[in-house]
Amino acid sequence: MSLAAPNRPDVSTGRASIAIVASLYNETYVNAMLEAARAELAELMPSAQVMVYRVPGAFEVPVCAEYVLRSTAPDALIALGVILRGETEHADLIGASVTDALQRMAVAHVVPVIHEVLLLDSEDQARERCLGGRINRGAEAAGVAVNMIELFKKMEVSIPFPHPTSA
Repeated sequence: MSLAAPNRPDVSTGRASIAIVASLYNETYVNAMLEAARAELAELMPSAQVMVYRVPGAFEVPVCAEYVLRSTAPDALIALGVILRGETEHADLIGASVTDALQRMAVAHVVPVIHEVLLLDSEDQARERCLGGRINRGAEAAGVAVNMIELFKKMEVSIPFPHPTSA
């Protein structure tokens, strides 16, 4: 596991809309990531409006994320989930499908989609990444979201992006 996370961004006084789509499956781990993400967002971007959407499992994360991107147009979306490998290839198939879908929608919508739907080999790995004291992937995701929102705001000022609605 890499401990080389991106630098924590400075506190932002800007306003933003951030959506979090989180799986209910493997709830203990996902809830810990969700709470860490919320706490980190409250510190880093206190004026942000954070909306949370819960879905049954990791496979449902992309369809909810797509709906949220289309209907609410958040400044960033954080996807949270935990997939534990078993004896079949099912977890790998779900993980690949979720990853591909989230990447495609980030590019299509030109919105940061922060992917923390973790594909893990064991509960030990889940505890370390979701419940551990050294690192929490939910807090990391929040920091990345704030970094990307601030980057996009700077880019919009220097390189105006032609939005389809302004044509």
